[in-house]
Amino acid sequence: MSILLTGATGFLGSFISNNDNYDIRCVVRENNSHKFKSIFTITNLDGQTKWEGAFSQVETVIHLAGLAHSNSFSSEDYHTVNVDGTLNLASQAASAGVKRFVFVSSIGVNGTCTQNEPYSFDSPELPHNVYAQSKYNAEVGLKMIAKETGLEVVIVRPTLVYGPNAPGNFGILTKLVKKLSVFPFGNANNKRDFIAVQNLADLLITCATHPNAASHTFLASDMETVSIKQFTNAIAAGLGKKVLQLPIPASFMRLAGKLIGKSTMVEQLLGNLQVDSSNVKDVLDWTPPLTMKQAMATLRDSGK
Repeated sequence: MSILLTGATGFLGSFISNNDNYDIRCVVRENNSHKFKSIFTITNLDGQTKWEGAFSQVETVIHLAGLAHSNSFSSEDYHTVNVDGTLNLASQAASAGVKRFVFVSSIGVNGTCTQNEPYSFDSPELPHNVYAQSKYNAEVGLKMIAKETGLEVVIVRPTLVYGPNAPGNFGILTKLVKKLSVFPFGNANNKRDFIAVQNLADLLITCATHPNAASHTFLASDMETVSIKQFTNAIAAGLGKKVLQLPIPASFMRLAGKLIGKSTMVEQLLGNLQVDSSNVKDVLDWTPPLTMKQAMATLRDSGK
C-alpha cells in the first residue's frame, strides 16, 4: 500500500514516516530539509494548494499537517489551513481515486474537561476554542465529501500526545521534571488519558489499512487513566530519576493559578479528561503496543 503523509517533518509525522512496511510519500514544504526518499513538495497548505501528481498509486492519505493550538494564530488563519487546506486536499484526493482519508483531529472537539463520564466516539461535540472549532469544521466538511464522493473518511481525535522531543505542554513538563526534584501533586487524584506518540503512529497506520476503519471516529489514548501525580512520576522514571510529590491542596494551586493568570494551565494539570477508546478495540482489534512505562523509557534514550 502507498500512503501520502502530510506533516511528515513534524513530531508525529517523523514516527510514521519511519515505518518501513509501507510505501510512504511524504509531503514537505519547499526549502525544508529532510531525508525522505519519496516526497511531494508544496508551498503552502490552504484551499488553493495544487496536489496534481501527489496521488499517483496512493490508496490512503494520512493528514497530520495543520496549525496547532497557539495564541499567535487568528480564527482566519485556522480556517484557511485547518479547514480549507484539509477539504481541498480531500476533494482532490477523491477526484484522483484515493480510497481513504485519515484525518487527525483533536480531543478539543469534544471539549475541555470531563467531569464524571469519559468522552466517547458518540459524545456531543463542544469545541472550546477556535483551534478545536477549525478541526470540527474540517470533520464536518470531510463527512460531506465522503457522502458525495465515496471517499472513506476516518477521524482520529487524540488526547495529549507525549514522547521523545514532544512540543507543547508535554515538552515543557518534561523539561521541568528534568530540572526539578519536587512537585506539588502529592494529593492529586484527577483522571486523565494520554497517548504515546509511538502508539498514535501505530494506530494511524492501522486506520489507514484496516478494512473496518472507514466512517469511524476514534478517540485515541493509551487506555491507561492516570493522575498528574502518576504522570509526572512516570516521566521522572523514564528519565531515570525520582521526584518528591508534596501534598499541596488542589484548591490552593487553582487559587495561585488564578492570581498569576495561569488558570487554564493549572486546570490542564489538575482537571479531568478521560476518553472511552473501546471502539478502537471493538472495530480495529487494536491495543496500544507500548505501555506508558515502556513509552516513557524512550525519553532517556532521546536525551530529554
